[in-house]
Amino acid sequence: MRKTTAADNENNSRRLAVDTRGLQAMLCCGKDTAIKIGIEAKARVQIGKRVIWNVEKVQRYLDSVSDV
Repeated sequence: MRKTTAADNENNSRRLAVDTRGLQAMLCCGKDTAIKIGIEAKARVQIGKRVIWNVEKVQRYLDSVSDV
């Protein structure tokens, strides 16, 4: 697996949706944690067998659960 760079994270944050690997890169975490966050954020979108994650919903969720 390719190492995630800061540029990857910035590119993912501008997208409407990302796949699970993109979500992992955006959150800097593993697959299980990324999926857990995505589900908690109600950001999962399934089209046929493909699953993508709504980036805006993930960002709103993280803002709502952050301590700051």
